[in-house]
Amino acid sequence: MKSYLPGAVGVSRLSVYDTTAPDGLHGGTPHMHLTCSEGYVVIAGEGHVQTLSGEGYRETPLKPGTVAWFRPGTIHRLVNENGLQLVVLMQNAGLPEAGDAVLTFPVDVLGDPDRYTAAATLPGGPDPGPAYRRRDLAVTGFLAMRAAGPKAFTEFCRAAAAIVAPKLGDWRRRWETGPLEVALETGRQLDALEKSDVAHLAGGGIEVLAKPTESGKHGMCGLLETYIPVSD
Repeated sequence: MKSYLPGAVGVSRLSVYDTTAPDGLHGGTPHMHLTCSEGYVVIAGEGHVQTLSGEGYRETPLKPGTVAWFRPGTIHRLVNENGLQLVVLMQNAGLPEAGDAVLTFPVDVLGDPDRYTAAATLPGGPDPGPAYRRRDLAVTGFLAMRAAGPKAFTEFCRAAAAIVAPKLGDWRRRWETGPLEVALETGRQLDALEKSDVAHLAGGGIEVLAKPTESGKHGMCGLLETYIPVSD
């Protein structure tokens, strides 16, 4: 079984892109998670996060010490105003890496699975150009959606659900063997303690990731340092 961080939470450090998007702002790629909540702990710099959800459009300032989080169904876009760096916490470790993020491309791209996949997939390597082009395409769609109002947001949600539909079987398997199993283990521990059974406490100890598993990876919002526990 995979060894997860506490509560099957994913952790990464993010240096938000500082290049210019089509609207003149610097920052990341707007996108939505369909099953995962996400949290930010701001560790350096300043900026804000733009969100679009059933609650409408908001801009939330980010500065060192700020903690902000949002639920699935929240389109979010990080804006870097001065060296913004975050620690990012992701629910359901494993699902985001398996595709639980839909980018806000224009409607003609969202409606074509082949075009969407081509636009969303990065070739890898050190060249940041493809990541910036992907970001710019998503910002263009995001700005159009925001201007069009609530109906456009609802239509995006439907399109996003259609895009991820082929992945749901794999997501369920990952959830059952990861986050769900972690939660069920807590239940088993509670059951044991009610019986004065402390055998599970003999399995305590510390695990350490001395450095990121990956560094300098071009993500949706910036350069990532990711911490991924290895399998037992």
